[in-house]
Amino acid sequence: MKIRRILATAVAAAVTTPVVLLSAGPAFADTPKPATSKGAAAQQDDLDGPDFEELERLEAAYAAAEQKVEDLTEQRERLKNDLRAGNLGKEVVDELAAAEQAVADAAERKTAADTALTVAKDALTAIEADPAATPEQKTAAAEAVTTAETEVEEAAGAVTDADERLDKAKTAWDDARVALSTKIGLLAEDIKAAEQELADAEAAVDAFWEDKGDFEECVEDGAVRSTLTGPKTITIGSSANFSLTVKNTSDRDLDSVRSYLFAAQLPESWEDIDEEHPDLDRYFDIDWKTAANPKWTELDFQDDAIELGAIGKGGKVDVTLRLTVDEDAPAGEGIAFTTGEYENEDGSCGISEQYAEVEFDIVEPGAEPEPEETASPSPSPSTSTPAPAATSGHTPQGGSSHIPVATGGELAATGSSDVLPRVGTAAGAALVLGAGAVFVARRRKVNA
Repeated sequence: MKIRRILATAVAAAVTTPVVLLSAGPAFADTPKPATSKGAAAQQDDLDGPDFEELERLEAAYAAAEQKVEDLTEQRERLKNDLRAGNLGKEVVDELAAAEQAVADAAERKTAADTALTVAKDALTAIEADPAATPEQKTAAAEAVTTAETEVEEAAGAVTDADERLDKAKTAWDDARVALSTKIGLLAEDIKAAEQELADAEAAVDAFWEDKGDFEECVEDGAVRSTLTGPKTITIGSSANFSLTVKNTSDRDLDSVRSYLFAAQLPESWEDIDEEHPDLDRYFDIDWKTAANPKWTELDFQDDAIELGAIGKGGKVDVTLRLTVDEDAPAGEGIAFTTGEYENEDGSCGISEQYAEVEFDIVEPGAEPEPEETASPSPSPSTSTPAPAATSGHTPQGGSSHIPVATGGELAATGSSDVLPRVGTAAGAALVLGAGAVFVARRRKVNA
């Protein structure tokens, strides 16, 4: 399961059911420390031939099941878009348009024929009443009426034919819509079955490692601490810079540190959110750079993490971010939050119990900014004092590829309920309490 999807789902759930998420906090806080010093890669290296082949088979089955869910979901989404747009096949669409035009042309012809018949009859009446009219004139006027009457009959027949053609075209259109709707419904069942296959494949991988008895789970601790800063408003169609600082606050060097971010546009109504595929980040693009990687690099908002490399005890890494809001984004509220994780060569690993978050306004071009309030961020029991910005001990390795946004907030996910009343904070709680720990465990199990 992609981490971005986990996070997006967690946001939607957090806003509507924050109490459930908060109550899950202690379970994640009690995540056990690794029982052995052997890392996931070392565990996999220790597998013998049959076991290694079995693991490869299980992981391949998981990957195939995950891809199947993605493919079916994308196919269903395409069909839903076709249904909304009326893309029901060229033949059906063209025939409906031609039938509608034929009805319009037939109606125009009938109107013209009726008008011509009225004129012919008036002319015949006038000639018959004229004592000076010749027999030839009277005959010609009568023939004109007969010709006009014939045209009226033919025009009426054309109207009938056009109406029948339009009825058939509309029936074909409706049938095509029903067929497409049926296909969409069947795909929903296929997706449900595929999701069960994925769950079974994941359970099989988990069972494999549990059977080995040496699977290591990651702890939830405060070894990695994040801080975010940035503007309070972003104009639609423009970019704004944000800053992320990730610090090692543990008592040892961390061999591999990474950060994750989720940025979302908060809709006016959560009733329209698809909990399975919220897609709340669709209006944002993010680029990043660091001292070690000074060129702007676009990140894949769905999958990437900033790979910060090793950070020594007390050291930190600064990341500059550029958040771009799409031109078609609606005005409203936005939120971004981030958390970190680490993994060491000795097999120990952890996800941060702390996260940083920020709320910002998405405004129309030319909109007057609202006066900024001077209220300070809500304190948290575990983050009442910002961590010192130590700079020593960082050994950058490789680049980052993912991250954040913020107005300087630093909040801990394990804080008490009185510091989680806002939408943004509830979403952040979901990130750490819900998605983060689950992702770390799954990543180490499935992608070991």
